[in-house]
Amino acid sequence: MIKLLLLLLSGAKFGKLLTTGGTMLISLGVYALIWGWRYAAGFIVLLFCHEIGHYIAARQRGLNVGAPTFIPFVGAWINLKEQPMNAETEAYVAMAGPLAGTLAALACYFLARSEDSTLLLAISYSGFFLNLFNLIPVPPLDGGRMTGVVSRKFWMLGAPALVGLFLWRPSPMLILIAFLAAPHVWKAFRGEGGEAPGYYDTPPAKRFEYALLYLGLLAYLAVMTYDVHEMLGGLRAQL
Repeated sequence: MIKLLLLLLSGAKFGKLLTTGGTMLISLGVYALIWGWRYAAGFIVLLFCHEIGHYIAARQRGLNVGAPTFIPFVGAWINLKEQPMNAETEAYVAMAGPLAGTLAALACYFLARSEDSTLLLAISYSGFFLNLFNLIPVPPLDGGRMTGVVSRKFWMLGAPALVGLFLWRPSPMLILIAFLAAPHVWKAFRGEGGEAPGYYDTPPAKRFEYALLYLGLLAYLAVMTYDVHEMLGGLRAQL
C-alpha cells in the first residue's frame, strides 16, 4: 500500500512537471514561429522567472499552489488552490512575481551589454515591459493585488491607465483584463467589499512599506523600459 501511494505521488509530481513543461514547449513553438526560437526561448525563461517568484512566495506563506502553466499570447500563471486569508498575504505573493521577473530581466540586460547582444537586449526589454505592464494597479494584475493592501482607491487610477494602453495598442487581452477588473474597480468606487471581514486590516506601517515598494518598482521599471527601448531604437537607426 505504501509503495502504491508513493507511486501515485510521484506520478502526480510528474504530471505537474509535464503540464508546466508541455505548456512551455507549446508556447515556445508558437512564439518561435513569429519571433524565432532564440527570442522565444528567452521570453519564456523570463515568464518562468516571474511565475516562479509567485510560486516560491505562495509556498513561503503556506498556500497550496500548483506549478506554472503557460498559454501563448496570454502569458503564464500559477494555480492558487487556496486563496490568501488577508490582503497582506495576497500582496506578498503578488509582489514576488514582478520582483523576480525584474531581476531576471536585469540579469539579461547586463549580459546583453557585456556581450554586445541586440537579441539579449530585446529580450530584456520584453522582460521590463512585461513586469511594468503587470504593475498596472487593477486586479487581476499583480499591481492590483499589491496595491489592494495599501488602498483600493489605487484601482481607480489603474482603470484609465488600462483604457489608455488599449487606445495606444488595442489588444483582445486588454479587453479580457478590463472585463475581469471591472467588478473590483466598481466595488472599490462604491466602497464595497466582498472579501472576509478584516481582509484589509493591515497595520499602517506595513501598508506604507508596500506602497514604497510598489512605487519604487514601478518607477524603476518605467525608467528601464524607456531606456532599453531608446537603445534598441538607436541600434535600428544604425542599420
